[in-house]
Amino acid sequence: MRDQQDRAKSTDLNAPLMAGSIDVEAHGPNTRGRRKRFRIGHGPWLAVAALVFLSLVMVSVPGARRSILRAIGRQLVVEQAAVKSADIIVLAVDADGQGTLEVADLVHRGVSNRVAVFDDYPSKVDLEFLRRGVPHEDSAAVAARQLHSLGVQNVEKIPRSTSGSEQEGEILPGWCDAQNYHSVVLVTSSDHSRRLGRILRRSVRGRSLEITVEASPYSEFDPNTWWETRGGTREGIVELEKLLLDFARHPFS
Repeated sequence: MRDQQDRAKSTDLNAPLMAGSIDVEAHGPNTRGRRKRFRIGHGPWLAVAALVFLSLVMVSVPGARRSILRAIGRQLVVEQAAVKSADIIVLAVDADGQGTLEVADLVHRGVSNRVAVFDDYPSKVDLEFLRRGVPHEDSAAVAARQLHSLGVQNVEKIPRSTSGSEQEGEILPGWCDAQNYHSVVLVTSSDHSRRLGRILRRSVRGRSLEITVEASPYSEFDPNTWWETRGGTREGIVELEKLLLDFARHPFS
């Protein structure tokens, strides 16, 4: 009689659950071999679950901590491709000086003599300086000036009206089509390179355009020791969360 009641309760509890749940055999003195059902979450919960799992592994297996953290850091950085030539080299948004230096190196190695930077998206502070008549040099202007000082003369600007990596992936392919560019090297910071590569792979589908993401070797983020500094830890955790969310939203990119 007791077993029948337990089975009836189990049926009532399981009825509302939809597909996407799993049955797990429960063991222990009070389980009596019953099966419990757990629902698998989607979207952002996948990223949270992955972070919790990694945390538990690192706590329970101290000897594996360094290897796991190094593996995580390397997952953030795109594998470098040996690019010999391209129609143009583009400096990614927020690549800053680390990207500018690598762009100059690529130009001097003969990859391309054309360079483009994304026009800076003005902030409220920028607009207020301009309204007051104070000369203001945005990040695009700084990058162009630095590139000129490093011997790169042909620098174009890619107009944009929004900020962020997703918008970067939306703007660049259309701009390249309009300029008749078919091969591009996009230089960015190392910690941002894997996720940016996934975004761009989605954006170039169906186009005769090849974009190679280049992680700047001048990046301060070191995938082998990123957790040893406060700045590296912050960058690593933020980019890991964004990368996991991108995997959850686009698992087949």
